[in-house]
Amino acid sequence: MAEDPPIEVLETEPVPPSDAAAQAQARAMDEMARRKGRVRMAWMIAIAADALQIAVFPLFLAGAASPAGDVLDVAVAIAMVVLLGWHVAFLPTLVAEVLPVVSLIPTWTAAVWFVTRTRKP
Repeated sequence: MAEDPPIEVLETEPVPPSDAAAQAQARAMDEMARRKGRVRMAWMIAIAADALQIAVFPLFLAGAASPAGDVLDVAVAIAMVVLLGWHVAFLPTLVAEVLPVVSLIPTWTAAVWFVTRTRKP
């Protein structure tokens, strides 16, 4: 049996990334950090809005007749679209919040959970 000749291995030094690649990576990291901050802010707003509607039950009990509840829900909807972008889950949530009894269910929190769990970063 003949022996195979030894395999030659070329040793190279690692090539540092180019400035453009390093800048692109830095931009991607910044964007991920900003997205994380926007998601965290959306969670805080949704939980606060739901807690406010549950805790201040008599003020928001009237549902469609309560202008304070409607203003809160529209403001939260706008904040969610600004922070997380448009998602179809926000539309039924806004409609459900107008109904008198449904406003006692944490629908904004559920919508943010749904949107942040289904979207890819």
